[in-house]
Formats: sequence, C-alpha cells, structure tokens
Amino acid sequence: MRSFPNPQWLWQHRRTLPSILSEAGRLLSEITSELEHRGWSDRDIFAVQLAVEEALVNAIKHGNRSDPGKTVTVSCWLSEDLFRIEIEDQGDGFDPATVPDPTSPERLEEPTGRGIMLMRTFMTKVTYNAKGNAVVLEKRRSTSDQ
Repeated sequence: MRSFPNPQWLWQHRRTLPSILSEAGRLLSEITSELEHRGWSDRDIFAVQLAVEEALVNAIKHGNRSDPGKTVTVSCWLSEDLFRIEIEDQGDGFDPATVPDPTSPERLEEPTGRGIMLMRTFMTKVTYNAKGNAVVLEKRRSTSDQ
C-alpha cells in the first residue's frame, strides 16, 4: 500500500492500544513531539494531529465501540518528507463510500460524520482496507514556501 517508494524512515513506532481515549492522547503527544523534533511546520503538525486524532477516535468509539477488551494497532513511520500511520481496530469495519456527506444541507446539524472529511482534507492520502477496519493516513511535508 506504500505510495512513496523506499523512503528512508528516520523514526518508526508500533503500539497496540486498549480502546481508551486517554491512551490515544498519549500516542498523539509522542507523534507531535517527533514531528516537532524533525522540524515540521506548525501547519503540518496541526494537520497530522487533527487527522490522526479523528482516526483514533473513530477506531476506538465506532470500530471497537469503546470495548476495553478490544485493541487498536498503530504503526507509524516518519521520513524527512513523509509521515505515514496505519490504524487498525478489531471492529466489523464499514464502507467509507456509504458515509453521507456532512456538508449536505440536511446533515449540517448532525453531530457525526465529519471525521472522514477532515482526514481527507488535512492529509495527502487516506485509504482503507477492504474490510473497512484499517486506515492508512499519509502526509507529505509542505515545502517551506507554503
């Protein structure tokens, strides 16, 4: 599934989390710190943080239905110009094509359905496995003049 051939990974991390939101927050802090350490822009860090948070919350709340007996497996890679994360829950999965457009007039006041849109807006690439219980997010580092 890798879209960038043979990047030189500067940082790699794999973790299995219980379906508890505070655990997702700790992982998100580690990712943010690593991006800061590598000199990524505040804009790119914000994009990654927002999208990864949405994906983790979706995996825990919707995929695993907040069942503390289920886990979320997370694998991260960081190269000089690419951040990649794979998030897989133990849920039944879903078809992302069936998620209604949260910007349609009849859905504007609905409290759910915006996570996928935000991930697609802020990341370079978002793909799901066939079952719909794993997502891969990629963010290409912005050039310095953006």
